[in-house]
This record gives sequence, C-alpha cells and structure tokens, in this order.
Amino acid sequence: MRRFLVNSSTGRKTRVLSALALSAALGLVPAMAKTLVYCSEGSPENFYPGINTTGTSFDVTEQIYDGLVNFERGGTKVIPALAESWTVSKDGLEYLFHLRKGVKWQNTKYFQPTRDFNADDVLFMIERQWKEDNPYFKVTSPNHSYFNDMGMPKLLKAVEKVDAYTVKFTLNRAEAPFLADLAMQWAGIQSKEYADAMLKAGTPEKIDQEPVGTGPFALVQYQKDAIVRFKAHPAYWAGKAKIDDLIFSITPDASVRWAKLQKAECHVMPYPNPADLDSIRKDAQVQVLEQAGLNVGYLAYNTTKKPFDDVRVRKAINMAIDKAAIISAVYLGTAVAAVNPIPPSMWAYNKAIKDDAFNPAEAKKLLAAAGYPNGFTTDLWAMPVQRPYSPNAKRIAELMQADLAKIGVTAEIKSFEWGEYRKRMQAGEHQMGMLGWTGDNGDPDNFLDTLLGCDAAKTNGSNVAKFCYQPYEDVVSKAKVVTNVAERTKLYEQAQRIFKEQAPWFTIAHAVQIKPIRKEVLDFRLSPFGRHTFYGVDMR
Repeated sequence: MRRFLVNSSTGRKTRVLSALALSAALGLVPAMAKTLVYCSEGSPENFYPGINTTGTSFDVTEQIYDGLVNFERGGTKVIPALAESWTVSKDGLEYLFHLRKGVKWQNTKYFQPTRDFNADDVLFMIERQWKEDNPYFKVTSPNHSYFNDMGMPKLLKAVEKVDAYTVKFTLNRAEAPFLADLAMQWAGIQSKEYADAMLKAGTPEKIDQEPVGTGPFALVQYQKDAIVRFKAHPAYWAGKAKIDDLIFSITPDASVRWAKLQKAECHVMPYPNPADLDSIRKDAQVQVLEQAGLNVGYLAYNTTKKPFDDVRVRKAINMAIDKAAIISAVYLGTAVAAVNPIPPSMWAYNKAIKDDAFNPAEAKKLLAAAGYPNGFTTDLWAMPVQRPYSPNAKRIAELMQADLAKIGVTAEIKSFEWGEYRKRMQAGEHQMGMLGWTGDNGDPDNFLDTLLGCDAAKTNGSNVAKFCYQPYEDVVSKAKVVTNVAERTKLYEQAQRIFKEQAPWFTIAHAVQIKPIRKEVLDFRLSPFGRHTFYGVDMR
C-alpha cells in the first residue's frame, strides 16, 4: 500500500516518491513493505479455532495456524500441509500421517520456540479437545464445538505418536469425510512447547490470546473492535507470504466498509449491502468477485420447547412466512430461496423436494389443530451482525414478525452481542432463532449431521433446533460410513426428505458470495467455504 507524504505541493510529493524509489534501487533504503488491509465485519472471539464456529474468528486463525492437511486455495481438494503425505488402510480404519520436517514456529514477543513442529504438537491438538483429563481441556472453554458436533469422541479409537514425525489415527469405524474434516479449522495445530511453558507459568489461557502457530502470518497486535495486525512469518515452510503486513480493520457497518474501500483505506471487504452493489460495480478501481455460496440462512425452531415440539406448529410457521418477499426486500437479487438445508451447488442436493407453500389460511388451520386457535406468544432471535447468508437479520425478523401477526402469533424480537448470541442459542435459550452456516469441507455431512444430528443437539452444540429424530439420525449416520458416492447420495436425499417432513427449520436463503476488492490486489481467490485466505495474495 502506498503511503504518500502529506504536503500541499503535488510536485513535492512526486519528487519525494522519486527520491525514495531511486534510493531503494541503489540499495540505500529498503523497498516499501507491502501492506494489505482487510475490512473485517467483527472481532474474533479468541485465537483458538477448536472452540469457534464463526467466520469472524476463523478469518484470523486461518492466517496463524496450519493443519495436517488443507484445502487447495479457492477449491475443495484436500492437499498436504503439515503432513507431507499419508496412507489409509484398506478397511479405512487407520490413517498414517508422515509429518513435514523443518517446520518453524512463529517467533513472537510472547514466545520464542526452541524446536521445530513435531508429532507432540499433533497429539496436543487432538487430546486438548478429546481427553477431559488434559490440562488444557477446559482452558478458554470446554466447548469444542466441531470436535463434538462431528462425533469425533465416538469416531476416534486412538491417536498415537509412532515417532517424532509419524502419527497414526485409528478409527472405530470408517468415516468417508475424515480427511476433509481434518482440513477444517478446528484441527489447526498449536505448539505443545508453548502450552507447557504457559501452564508452568500459571497462564495457560495465553496460548489462545497470544497465539503461536506455523502459519503464514504471525499476530503482532489485537485491539478488540478496532484492529488485528499480522506480520508475514519469514520462515514459513511453504515460502514467505508476498504481503509483508496484513491488517484487519474491524468495521461492523457495511456502508462504512464500502466507504473505506473507495478511499483505499482497505483493499478487501466482505458482505456488502445489496443496496450498494450497483455503485460498487460502477467503481473503476474495484472488481467484484462472485460465485455461488456454499451456505444457508435459516430460522431454527427449538424442538424441545413448547409449542415447537409439535411438528404441526413448525409447519404452520413455515407456511405463514412469505419467503419470496423476504428475499426480494432484503437480498435484492443476491440469493436464491432455500428449500433444503444444503445448497443447490452441493452434490447430493435433492431437487425433487418442494418447498412449503406460503399459505396463511392453511397455517391458521394447522395451529388450531395443534391446540392454538388463537395463536401464541414467542420470541424471535435476530443476529446482530451481517453474515454471508443474512445481510440484514433485523429486517428479516421484522418481516417475519409482521407475517406471524396475521395468523395470531405474537413474536418478540430479541438480540445480543454476537458471541453471546451464539452461546445462548447453542445453550437452547431461544424458542425461535435465526442463524446460518457456511460449509467447511464440501461434504453434505458438514450440514446434515453437524447442524441437525443428535451429537450436535447437545448443550452448546451447533444443532440449535435441538432436533434429535432417530429415523433421520439413522440415515445420516449410515451415510458417514459408506464410501460409495452414489449410495451416499441416496441416503442424503432421504435425509433431506425427512428434514422437510419434520421442519426443524424455516429455510430462508442461499446467498451468492460477493467480494468487492480493489484492483491493486492480485490473485485473491474466493473460497467455496467463505474463508479469507491471504497467503498467495499480492499487491501491485
């Protein structure tokens, strides 16, 4: 990023820049560092990916940590990372990972490592989330969301250190998406040496507040609701990043993010206001990257609370809300109506399923049959932040509230700070609550089991509908074990039919992923998982 010296004379500014360029060419001063500013929509919850499920947190940990494997940049293919190779037994129960040698940890003001990455760090990553007697199990939070929601405690039989650079995972059953699961951010690897040092010092929480990873960027500074500053890791195993300094400028308001992008105060922004898109597309200094989003926005009914324990009530609410009007008024052409819990771009999507019709008269009949002829009173939780699947949750909630009033249902809109909102919904405090999901690994299991399975319905799980329905569970559990894609597809199509019959959600929309970036940014690639990866990106 160019920084001009403030001067009333344009000619003076040009002469200063020319002198600097000449000095750099002669080796008298170093060339200017390349800085990229990303206008993030919110603050991270912390710097430990094992307990987070929000994009705001994953955006920062994406820069700091590596896993054993990763997804190729801009795609869904699993590629080597800290494991340079692996083998899988014929029965699918044993995975042997051969670790990369010579991988350097980031050297920060918080910690100076004395050794390279090795097998001990892999075991620490797993055991911290799996073993309740591990001293780090409860540090920061005992709620290891992904690890638990994906059923890892039941899946893993053993994780063993074969030698300093070989680790063996033994499973209790075959698991089709296992490698892709390990490429997700919950499996980002922290330093066991750093953890041991902080435990000895009596400050174990510091490893999640002052992180040290092997990733392409090291954390330099964090000020909540203001800034996250990173520096390129000079000894990164895959080669130093092209950007020297990476800054997250925390900017919750989408209109302010757009204003900053126009003035080159930031170079990449997420989640533009749909109403701003016309002017964004007309700006000659900005390009707009777009692709189908691997996401879903929804209204979850807490199926363990009255009256939403009755499927007739859930179906009635689904029929009372005008989905087309919401998409027209809020998304402004940047989304398609959601019928199923997985997006249409995902394999195994069931095209044969029809959506619940918008029919308030029929909704009133269903409510009466369920014992609520005069309606009822409920809460309706609305997210406080913009997400890729929900550009304006408050406005969506207001439209839902007006529709529900027409069938006698009084809905009180509630909201909380984002971290608190997610925590309370996972605890099941709501009756109805809006949330959404962006896929992490390209597998239907990441939606159909992680968001709707029985393991994820437990307190603090990602299944905020608390939906645990055995016929559905049986089908999804079987699909995880099968490796034949055609057979898995049939099972997932069946799961979607059961979902639609039981209606634990009102499915709202699948949003198009839209990313305005300045034209001086080179080779930024959209991730199908909504990740913001800055390794590989350059600046003019």
